[in-house]
Amino acid sequence: FTNIDEGLKDVDVIIMLRLQNERMSGALLPSAGEYFKSYGLTPERLSLAKPDAIVMHPGPMNRGVEIDSAVADGAQSVILPQVTFGIAVRMAVMSILAGSHT
Repeated sequence: FTNIDEGLKDVDVIIMLRLQNERMSGALLPSAGEYFKSYGLTPERLSLAKPDAIVMHPGPMNRGVEIDSAVADGAQSVILPQVTFGIAVRMAVMSILAGSHT
């Protein structure tokens, strides 16, 4: 998709990624505000997804840049459980891949 609104229509899961400001020197984006206007996940954009869609974000979040606080803290957000269990899940995957599981 070339338009975020088109890409969000009827989806089950939305995974936002952090805009990495530390890598943005010389970038094509004029400002964080412009990025949010074009690509940020707002309640209005979230309404394009399925009503029971979940919102994920690996963190850390730049609220008001890639995701609106109302969405990050909203009922459809699973960001806190995702972050809470993320380390344990990665450890389990690494253990399996390393062959140390029994």
